[in-house]
Amino acid sequence: MLIDYADLSLIGAREDNQDRVAIAVSEHAALLVVIDGMGGHAAGDVASQLAAQTLARADAPVVPENQVRSALAMANQHIVQHGLAHPESRGLGCTIAGIARGEHAWWCFHVGDSRVYRWRSGLLTQVTRDHSEVQELIDAGLLTPDQARSHPARNVVTRALGEDPAAEVELQSLALEPGDCLVLATDGLTGEVDDAGIASILGGGGHPQEVASALVRAAVDAGGRDNVSVVVITVDSVLPSPPESTTVPRGLIEREAAS
Repeated sequence: MLIDYADLSLIGAREDNQDRVAIAVSEHAALLVVIDGMGGHAAGDVASQLAAQTLARADAPVVPENQVRSALAMANQHIVQHGLAHPESRGLGCTIAGIARGEHAWWCFHVGDSRVYRWRSGLLTQVTRDHSEVQELIDAGLLTPDQARSHPARNVVTRALGEDPAAEVELQSLALEPGDCLVLATDGLTGEVDDAGIASILGGGGHPQEVASALVRAAVDAGGRDNVSVVVITVDSVLPSPPESTTVPRGLIEREAAS
């Protein structure tokens, strides 16, 4: 087995949970995703559900450069079309972050401010860069990361599925080593627990389920103002040579949010 993993999603202080977790893992393929719905009551839930359902139907060769972009473009189209057909859902959308195993490598992708982290040899690295207003201010030298955490625009994203018919997915290759630990997280975690807090939990080790529980518990203890969803993945061995044809299994598991 190449990886071990666990996921957890809690409602937090919200009335409903608009997050989704989608996972498909087989001997030669893997797709693990967190999705954060946005757009108000019901609309965000619809957006995240549409994204998860679209990924569940993505039974195509695992060539992430093409397959991930195609699947997320289709999800984006479905969300946009739903918004046009249901004006009461105006503003619906979702952020997404995930990893996929390709034929020769692992890949990371995201849209919005859901994140992918890598923990290696005691060092935490944020693999993804938020598509958000505060991230642009940080890049411009106008805010520090600590200041961004309390900035009035901290929840404003500059990219999301469903907001633009041509939503752009950021995709990059991901070098993994045995012993690495990955965390996929919606902003319900990162809005409550800073990187130092996440690193402290990962430094304690443990099975992915224990780590996932500790991360979500830390978010709840810090206020739990939003839905919080995480996937924790540990890498057990290096990627072997792939078969000639690899597909994502159709039996994608869509995790329903826990209450």
